[in-house]
Formats: sequence, structure tokens, C-alpha cells
Amino acid sequence: MLTLHYHPFAAFCQKALIALYERDVAFTPHLVDLADADHRAAFEAVWPVRKFPLLVDDDAGRTIPESSIIIEYLDSACPGPAPMVPADPDVALEARLWDRLFDNYVAVPMQRIVAERIRGDDAKDPHGEAEARVMLATAYRTLETRLAGRTWAVGDIFTLADCAAAPALFYADWVQPFRSDYPILGAYFTRLMARPSFARVVDEARPWRHFFPGGAPEA
Repeated sequence: MLTLHYHPFAAFCQKALIALYERDVAFTPHLVDLADADHRAAFEAVWPVRKFPLLVDDDAGRTIPESSIIIEYLDSACPGPAPMVPADPDVALEARLWDRLFDNYVAVPMQRIVAERIRGDDAKDPHGEAEARVMLATAYRTLETRLAGRTWAVGDIFTLADCAAAPALFYADWVQPFRSDYPILGAYFTRLMARPSFARVVDEARPWRHFFPGGAPEA
């Protein structure tokens, strides 16, 4: 039995959920609210680092942290639909590269901007936020060029990289909109939004939108 410890509004949790839904993997969702002391203590007992998502495979006696590793694990542990990491080693390498790009250069700076909205006035870091915004702008320009002529991040197949891209771009567009200035990236994002797996993720996270610092779009 697979259990996913997660929160539906968290970008990296959404990344893992997309892969689970894409491959139609049966699992038990276990929502973790880190603001709740009991939830926090229970989760820490399973994974002391207290970072989600976390996949627990009871049958195999395995505990798998980190969204990218979870997705790779699903490919090997749950044979079935097309893998999220392609079998061709060259394409697999490209998928892993784009996965890191979306995580490190879109999701991470996006989260830094969000964190800045939460900071008290005496702890503001305008320089850090400015750096994050420069990184996002650089990522947008890079993606606009690299995605030209492609349906998905590595070509015609939906992979690990697209699982990473969807939530990262979704929240990044809230803090630093890109669709009007980067039409190729915007078209790619539209395709991601129309993907049934991500549409489901977005819908499941909707009840938590009011918690987004600074407000979230209604659509």
C-alpha cells in the first residue's frame, strides 16, 4: 500500500500528485498540516526532516522523500502506463535536467517571493526578493527560447519535467506574471493547465487559495 504524506496546496506535493494521476497509481492521501502541532509531531516521527511530499510504500518497507525521487520510484515500483522518466537515456537525461530547472529556477525563487510576503516588517529582505525576481525573469527568457517547437518540455511526450513545470509556473504566474510577455511559455502553460492530471490537482487545491499571501486569483 502506498501512502502520500502531503498538502494539496504545496507546489512540490502537486508535482508528485500529477505523476500519480498520470499513471493512475492507487494510493492513500494523508494530508499534513504543519501548522498543527499534532500533525507536525506525527509527520516528524515518519520523516524527521519534515518536508513533504513523502511517499511510504508499506509493502516494500520503503520511505521515499523528494518529489523527483518519488516520481522515479513510481516508474519502477508501479509498472503500467508510460514512465515519467523516459527509457531512452538521452531523453531521460534531458527530462531530469528540465526537472531541476523548473524546481530550482522557477519554484524556488517563486517560493522566496511568497516567503517575503509573510515576513514581518522588521525582517523584510528586499534584496533577496529582487534576486528572486531576476532569477524568475531569466528562467522565463530561457524557457521562451527552449520551448519553441515543443509540445512538452522535452518534445512530444509528457515527463517528469512537465510534472515539475505545472505547479511551479502556476504559482510563479501569481507572483510575477509571464503570459503576456512570453507567448511560447504562455502557450505551454495553457497546455499544462488543460492536462487532466493537473486540472485535477488545481481543483483539489482550490479550497486553500485564500491562504495564499497577498491573495490569489479567483479563476
